[in-house]
Amino acid sequence: MGKKFGISFSWKRAVGISGLKNKISRKIKIPLTSQGRQRKLGRMMGCRTIALIYLSIFFSIVAFAVWMF
Repeated sequence: MGKKFGISFSWKRAVGISGLKNKISRKIKIPLTSQGRQRKLGRMMGCRTIALIYLSIFFSIVAFAVWMF
């Protein structure tokens, strides 16, 4: 599409749709855009992934110790 120079106009901002969507998504704490939902899910999975790695290492060590004795 290329760069836009000068002043751009958004009818959605002028009517207030953008602000309303922003208020709703902040209130329900879920982004309304697909990119925002993907980012939020990625952050949530990132935290859980590290915890799952640590738990799997811990349980594998415990299982190995039980198997050895």
